[in-house]
Amino acid sequence: MASGPEIGSVAPDFTLPGGTLTDDGFVRRDHTLSAARGRAVVLAFYPGDNTAVCTRQLCSYSSGLETFEGLDAEVWGISPQDVDSHESFARAHDLRMPLLADTGREIARAYKVAAPGIGVRRSVFLIGPDGVLRWKHVALLGATFQSLGTLAEHLSDIKNG
Repeated sequence: MASGPEIGSVAPDFTLPGGTLTDDGFVRRDHTLSAARGRAVVLAFYPGDNTAVCTRQLCSYSSGLETFEGLDAEVWGISPQDVDSHESFARAHDLRMPLLADTGREIARAYKVAAPGIGVRRSVFLIGPDGVLRWKHVALLGATFQSLGTLAEHLSDIKNG
């Protein structure tokens, strides 16, 4: 497996359709990584909506959105399911971060996390406000995920570094 984008390099840009659950409903729009410059972005690639580990992971991140906001960071979940699936998943678990649909796995391939069988390896990429990749973790098996505390520690280093 190739290692993907290197720490210190500009993160591969992309635009994906997605949606965010708000108090007013599920708001659908395209998300472009380069348009988020000025804030850190946590890209959380996950294999699938409504699966046990993915649900625990995204619920953890969603319940910790204040922590991410305090570090001037956004969290985007990315998986191969379509936006309709993401809407159902977000509503079922009150997930408040954008969930993006990489149905053709083009972005997963660009980040070298596409995997036969499971579709996408559970991975996290921390992109600095300047669009540069600052930290990453790509799981080989994907049975666990990076905790909110771990991500907050790395984001704090990016913010203060």
